[in-house]
Amino acid sequence: GDFHILRTDILMDFGLSMNPNIDVGQIEGAFMQGVGMVTMEGIIWSDEQHKWLQSGSLFTQGPGTYKIPSFNDVPINFRVSLFKNASNPFAIFSSKGVGEPALTPSTTVFFSIKKAIESYRHDNGLTKYFALNSPATCEKIRMGCADNFTKDVVGEETYENFQPNGSY
Repeated sequence: GDFHILRTDILMDFGLSMNPNIDVGQIEGAFMQGVGMVTMEGIIWSDEQHKWLQSGSLFTQGPGTYKIPSFNDVPINFRVSLFKNASNPFAIFSSKGVGEPALTPSTTVFFSIKKAIESYRHDNGLTKYFALNSPATCEKIRMGCADNFTKDVVGEETYENFQPNGSY
């Protein structure tokens, strides 16, 4: 269920940047924050799968209870650049927002993982619709591949229709 981001290319329009190096750093940081959001930051509530939790309680209340991205999670080839000469005459110094817009490209990681799982399933004769809810954790990736290991866990009768969700 592990994955590596081989390459990421991001071109962002931030208007006329006052300090391009800071803006590139903001993009890199926001992208990695988004990678954590779509691949690691699962929410665990008390439910049938987590009976050991007090009823109605949230287990994953902060980074001490779920993984956050580390050095190994940064794309091997990470290319970030700013759109040139993109002024914004309606804002101060022709600037544009820097923070949250850079979170959006991280969804490409989630959808790449989903497509990889779908490809594996298709190669193994499983062609029915496959749903994958964010975050695409290592557990969901592993169970989504639907092989003999998955059969042993979920049973022969539900194997072909199994949709990974939650924790295992």
